[in-house]
Amino acid sequence: MLDRLAAIETRFTEIERLLSDPAATADIAQYQKLAKEHRQLAPIVETGRRYADVLAQLAEARRILEEEQDRDLIALAKEEIAVLEDRVATLEETLREQLIPKDPNDDRNTILEIRGGTGGDEAALFAADLFRMYSRYAESKGWSLEVMSTSEASAGGLKEVIAQISGEGAYGRLKYESGVHRVQRVPATEAQGRIHTSTASVAVLPEADDVEVEIDPADLRIDVFRSSGPGGQSVNTADSAIRITHLPTGLVVQCQDERSQLKNKAKAMKVLRARLLDRAITQQQSEEAAARRAQVGTGERSEKIRTYNFPQSRVTDHRIKLTVHNLSEILDGNLDELIEALRMADRANQLQHPSAEDD
Repeated sequence: MLDRLAAIETRFTEIERLLSDPAATADIAQYQKLAKEHRQLAPIVETGRRYADVLAQLAEARRILEEEQDRDLIALAKEEIAVLEDRVATLEETLREQLIPKDPNDDRNTILEIRGGTGGDEAALFAADLFRMYSRYAESKGWSLEVMSTSEASAGGLKEVIAQISGEGAYGRLKYESGVHRVQRVPATEAQGRIHTSTASVAVLPEADDVEVEIDPADLRIDVFRSSGPGGQSVNTADSAIRITHLPTGLVVQCQDERSQLKNKAKAMKVLRARLLDRAITQQQSEEAAARRAQVGTGERSEKIRTYNFPQSRVTDHRIKLTVHNLSEILDGNLDELIEALRMADRANQLQHPSAEDD
């Protein structure tokens, strides 16, 4: 741990020197990258300095205990050693948590995809409920949300919705929401009051920069067609809807919400880049057993992660076996209790199963 702290301290000092150089502002992108790294390292450096100071105090107290003859001073030294040893243990625990490698994607914006699953019309209504829940949560965090694409169900609700959520830490908090969400409730169309079970799938993808995911135009098939809404009615009379097929992977992205063909294409390309980046990340994780073991859940899209039970006002997250009885508040966007519990479980797993580079 001390070797890692020394390396971090050296890097922190180097970044401070670079940021103070007037030439650093010449490259805005590089300056912002350095400033971000400085912010990330600052808490670790502060804790490390306190840790080193307490270790020095502890060494001095032990020296006094060994060399001192005065009984009163010996008693004081023993008391101080007990206090300092508690501080060392606390700081070591803090440092272990701070030194857990941070997911480099946590600070990214995110692409949120919600699709109705099993359950027909009720699944589409549940997908709409989930979209409202995440929209409210984004609003509470001060994040911006832009709808990229929607497909409405004929009886109401959403077959599919894709949205971009922009804001500090958006992906880092929402990434735990990927998976299958299940609802248990009595549909409005149920005459006999029977409880039905329906599902919707949620995918949370880190937004990719243009330079991160290179796409060869020759690998794309772009189809243009006329936008349409539920029931087949025309949304507009121009061929503005875009469908992009990435031939090497078979991924298909479709956007039709904008009246401009160029805007629909730009949105579709943004979603495609996010899906390709997510695909690469998933492949990398599947090849790294230690990283996979440290996740909360498997991260598979087919994994059932949460149940929303309306009759009992109960929400259960199956990955961490957490149950709360405030369903209406959860659906109103108050997700912090669940997300924070998932984050803490993830950190605990990483502490229990450190990757090879942290050993």
